Amino acid sequence: MTERAKDGLDDGLLLAYYGDDFTGSTDAMEAMTAAGVPTVLCLDTPTPDLLTRFPDVRCVGLAGSSRGRSPAWMRDALPAAFASLAAFGAPLLQYKVCSTFDSSPELGSIGAAIDIGVKTMPGHWSPMVIGAPRLKRYQMFGNLFAAVDGVGYRLDRHPTMSRHPATPMDEADLRVHLGRQTTRRIELVDMLQLRAGKGAARVRTLGAANAAESPVVMIDVLDEETLVEAGRLVWEERGAGLFSASSSGLQYALAAYWRSRGWLPARASLPIAQPVGQIAAVSGSCSPVTATQIAWARANGFCVVRLDLPRALDARTASGEIQRAVEVAAAAVRRGDSVIVHSAEGPDDPAVQTFDAIARDAGLPRTDAARNVGGALAEVLRQLLDCVELQRVVVAGGDSSGEVASRLGIDALSVIAGLAPGAPLCRALSKSPRRDGLEIVLKGGQIGGDAFFGAAKAGRAI
Repeated sequence: MTERAKDGLDDGLLLAYYGDDFTGSTDAMEAMTAAGVPTVLCLDTPTPDLLTRFPDVRCVGLAGSSRGRSPAWMRDALPAAFASLAAFGAPLLQYKVCSTFDSSPELGSIGAAIDIGVKTMPGHWSPMVIGAPRLKRYQMFGNLFAAVDGVGYRLDRHPTMSRHPATPMDEADLRVHLGRQTTRRIELVDMLQLRAGKGAARVRTLGAANAAESPVVMIDVLDEETLVEAGRLVWEERGAGLFSASSSGLQYALAAYWRSRGWLPARASLPIAQPVGQIAAVSGSCSPVTATQIAWARANGFCVVRLDLPRALDARTASGEIQRAVEVAAAAVRRGDSVIVHSAEGPDDPAVQTFDAIARDAGLPRTDAARNVGGALAEVLRQLLDCVELQRVVVAGGDSSGEVASRLGIDALSVIAGLAPGAPLCRALSKSPRRDGLEIVLKGGQIGGDAFFGAAKAGRAI
């Protein structure tokens, strides 16, 4: 620790973060771990006693569910969560958001989270790094782009995010999009300013002029050069401590800068996962990427089980529908097959297109119905793990991941191997002997190639 401190990295924790969903939380953990920064992700408020299990930890995360919550919920829940993380003394406190900026004024408001979080840290500016080239996310002049199958899209024309069922993206300029969620001043350090070395001067000017309101300062990231410069700007201008609402682009940027200074290993890497004979997966994702992955699994010998949403959301039939899915899945596992239980296959799935009517018939608000889908899938996996022996499981979909991890009684996660960028293989820490050591992958809807479920079983890309 002493040598690192002399080299420029603070002694102790370097970063603490709250993830707005579980898949994004593991994405951030993977980025730090791969860079050589030991990281642990807690599923409940981290305590000093828990962290003694990880004596070398330099980054700690807390997985949350705020991406699917209202600003009122955030005002109730986030102050205590941010305070618990800030108490560990890391110079950077992050509200980790999705790299596709999933949010709206009513749901998952990043602006509301920023207004709460800036009060926790003493800094006079609040950096925002969203671009993450490794994840095919790019920010240029404040506008966010994402690539799919080698084709880049402005986010408001993205084939999935422009049609997202909960938070459709109708504006790619993040200053405009975030401006709908907060009255806080929003500024930009663009790629030209970064490359010209003018970022620090601009930040100091903005901070001096607007110290009382801690303006949000977005930082363009397009490529490795701007990634390093973004990391340099945040780290060198951290002062007494900063709050940052950022994607895992912040982790990648910091690691890139630290690596450029020789403070981290020259090459980022993770161990290769070992293969297993079979896996079980549950998916609540509506993404076309996940739909293609489910189709691949079906064509390659996986048992694929659809959860009947009208039955799963009706209080009178929910337990019976869950039991049916568990029985089919358990039978598949016992005969040696891998299995996926899912609620939809892509945005055009009839279950997605008619979801409002399904929720209405169940007597549920749409947001509660969506959360109950994740709860039903979580219960399927919990019961399945109680009746069959499985070493490795996969959860697809951010909201589903949160429900599943919570119901399994997992206290914390650490990365044990890489699979696909943003979806590492993790090991669970749990007080339950049956859950402790379980291998689990939490996969966002947009993450991974067609054969992702096969890769999760094989432990490598196939």
